Amino acid sequence: MKVRTSLDSLPPYTPIEPFEVLSARLKRAPAQIVKLDANENPYGPLKAAREALGQLEFPHIYPDPESRALRASLAKFTGVDEAYLLAGAGADELLDLLMRVFLEPGDCILSCPPTFGMYAFDAELNAARCIEVPRRPNFSLDIEAIRAAVEKYRPKLFFLASPNNPDGSVISPDMMDEILRLPTLVALDEAYIEFAGENLGESLSHIRQVPLRKNLVVLRTFSKWAGLAGLRIGYGAFPSWLTPTLWKAKQPYNVNVAASAAAQVSLERKDELTEIVERLKQERARLFAALQEVPYLKPYPSQANFILCRVMGKDAAPLKARLAQEHGIFIRYFDKPGLRDHIRISVGRPQDTDRLLQALHAQR
Repeated sequence: MKVRTSLDSLPPYTPIEPFEVLSARLKRAPAQIVKLDANENPYGPLKAAREALGQLEFPHIYPDPESRALRASLAKFTGVDEAYLLAGAGADELLDLLMRVFLEPGDCILSCPPTFGMYAFDAELNAARCIEVPRRPNFSLDIEAIRAAVEKYRPKLFFLASPNNPDGSVISPDMMDEILRLPTLVALDEAYIEFAGENLGESLSHIRQVPLRKNLVVLRTFSKWAGLAGLRIGYGAFPSWLTPTLWKAKQPYNVNVAASAAAQVSLERKDELTEIVERLKQERARLFAALQEVPYLKPYPSQANFILCRVMGKDAAPLKARLAQEHGIFIRYFDKPGLRDHIRISVGRPQDTDRLLQALHAQR
């Protein structure tokens, strides 16, 4: 017996470890750990969402396969009719669903690294190729190179993130118009959009354009702004010609009742979440200013809930290790093309920033 040969060369995706694993390894209580490595919301779910989880009426019954109540709430929140909306077990499920629906073995997708690693991972998992058009040194998109790649390779899908992970840059409206003129389906990942611009990113989001265009998909998540990363709940807006196929191809009970309940309660309390998001944006500004004062770091401006930094004059890997071992502070470290000796720091609470800065300044 043998698995698919195309999986032999598939590199494993390296996930971020949870509190209990980090706690056991470092022999530190969870309260002593500052976890700034996965862009989670340090304030967690709203109190009302936690209460809803303890009051579930039918956890023993399979969930609604169409997530009707959640999609109705999402329609009010996004301004997009629920007919265009599909919920998933995190936006990751919807990324994979798109690829399973579109890609035959040997097909290709397009992405612009440095960016979210799951685009390339899911493509290879689906026996497809990921054609990469690198970003410029300032992380902006190279539209001429993108046009050339689309013409040469004819990708079935073009995955883009705005704000982009790991640098936090946003695609301008003019650039997005250029991209949407390309003959490919554009999947725009807006996992961090609520932290960009004003009013939970409404002015910068493209989700309301989905019903007006045939080649745009917009994906979002509750993991970051709503603090529901552990429940795995996301959603997307898809063109009307595509939704019937997605409904047939998705797992029938893909969104569990706990995640759906917590998401609906979160949407009902948008004002409370907006206050938390604004608090994190203020802390982002404080953290960015403070990181500029660390002699060996060059932080990049960000419109997400994290800040990318280039490490200068020392190795980033030992820095990450010392912060973890000596201070119980976890950050993300990158060592790949376009990101040699870079670290990414999630925005935490003020006390988390204080501990981080103290530890950074203590490094020799």
